[in-house]
Amino acid sequence: MYSYADRIRAVELYVKLGRRVKATIRQLGYPTKNALKAWCREFEQHRDLRVGCAAKAPKYSEAQKQAAVE
Repeated sequence: MYSYADRIRAVELYVKLGRRVKATIRQLGYPTKNALKAWCREFEQHRDLRVGCAAKAPKYSEAQKQAAVE
């Protein structure tokens, strides 16, 4: 998990280097190609990145959990 500052730094460098994925990853040492592209896409759509991570919806409902316990 990368901090907000790390992700912003990666996106800014990616844009500065002319959207060259390999050069950005080589210079920073992180992230993966797909993560960098996803961060850039999010930044372009919302003009910012999420500060925290997104919460996932629970996989099982409370009723299903209760049925499994019984």
